[in-house]
Amino acid sequence: MTTTMLKKKDWSALARRALTATEVVANLAKLEGWSLSGDGANVAIEKTYHFANYYETISFVNALAFVANAQDHHPDLSVHYNRCVVRLNTHDVNGISSTDFECATQFDALVAL
Repeated sequence: MTTTMLKKKDWSALARRALTATEVVANLAKLEGWSLSGDGANVAIEKTYHFANYYETISFVNALAFVANAQDHHPDLSVHYNRCVVRLNTHDVNGISSTDFECATQFDALVAL
C-alpha cells in the first residue's frame, strides 16, 4: 500500500451511490473469497480471513482498523481466536458502494504482505 492510500478520506466532497446488482456481481468476481450476504438494507460483502493464532488475528484487526480509519469507512468485524469475519456495506446509501470494494481490496492487501 502506498501512503496516499492511507490519507484520511473526506467523503463530504465525494458523492457515493449504491451499486446495481450487476455492478456488485462484476466487482465481486474481481475479489477472491468475498461473497454477498444479507438482503435489503442489510446487504453487504463479507469475507472470513483465517490465521494461525489469536496474535495474528489481532495483528490483522489492528492493521485493518488503521486502513479503515484512513478510509473513513468502518466494517463490521467478528473477531475469533484464529479468524476474523469482515462485513462491508455503505450505510448512507443503504447498500454496497464502490467504497466497499476499494476497502476490500486494501484489506486483502494486508494479508498479501
